[in-house]
Amino acid sequence: MLKRILVVLLLLLGLSAGGAWMALSPYQAANLPVEFTIQPNQGLSDIAHTLEDSGAIRHAGLFMLWAKLSGNAGRLKAGDYRLNRAMSMPGVMDKLVRGETSLQSVIIREGWTLRQFRAELDRHPALRHDTRDWSEAELLAKLKLDARHGEGLFFPDTYLFLRGSSDILVLRQAAQNMRRELERAWAERGPDLPYASPYEALIMASLIEKETGQAADRPMIARVFLNRLKLGMRLQTDPSVIYGLGEAFDGNLTRAHLQTDTPYNTYTRAGLPPSPIALPGRAALHAALHPADGGALYFVARGDGSSQFSLTLEEHNRAVRRYILGKKD
Repeated sequence: MLKRILVVLLLLLGLSAGGAWMALSPYQAANLPVEFTIQPNQGLSDIAHTLEDSGAIRHAGLFMLWAKLSGNAGRLKAGDYRLNRAMSMPGVMDKLVRGETSLQSVIIREGWTLRQFRAELDRHPALRHDTRDWSEAELLAKLKLDARHGEGLFFPDTYLFLRGSSDILVLRQAAQNMRRELERAWAERGPDLPYASPYEALIMASLIEKETGQAADRPMIARVFLNRLKLGMRLQTDPSVIYGLGEAFDGNLTRAHLQTDTPYNTYTRAGLPPSPIALPGRAALHAALHPADGGALYFVARGDGSSQFSLTLEEHNRAVRRYILGKKD
């Protein structure tokens, strides 16, 4: 069977016997380690090129044909792998079919900041902390992210990795995931939205993420913010003010804080803040690009996780008296 497959591959790829043997054979660099990740539902082509890019195999096209002809195309298991270049391509495929991974996990929560994300990685005992002392600018440069701010560029999710992996692998995967999620959401966005770019939608999604106590409220919170932008009203969202205060914030938001101007103070400045203020999840991205209908301009927390939405300032003040001050009209 092995010889039959090899003959077909030779004919299809036009390789000489020596070329095929070279493609199938391990690298001569012996036991140098190779790390790569296969995502759930990742296609065969993506897997093959991931292997080639990582140095696990020599020829992605040959790997794909081998997988199809051997009946293994749909049997490759997702997960984090650590191999070495001394392993032949059939050996690599066998390991993927058997799913021989040794995985650790780290959970990155929706609404966390990049600072919290990096702190969680720093605390994880199974990771190698290569980025611990890097500045944000150094991290963005290493990840080849063309942005002034790293906030919001990483997707919150559960990430799997091999014990001893570099923390930059998790950061890179989270950045790639956010790019894919944002591209997908932007391509499927609703009509008549004011965003000049996907990045502005990402900023809005981060505001929605931080303001949402109950998942069902996300689309209406998005509508309130969009209505206010359309009318030239300031967004007046507390989480953005808090983000702008940075480490100076002690947990108690005061009137003085609301009056202290920073680039993120949406009480003193119009429009969106200059960057996201947190890591938004998929639902927040969807809400930013598919807001609810309606003319609401205000909302206030009810105290049970949900929000009370109002069309007018008079209605909003009544809601504040009821839900914040505990007074009834």
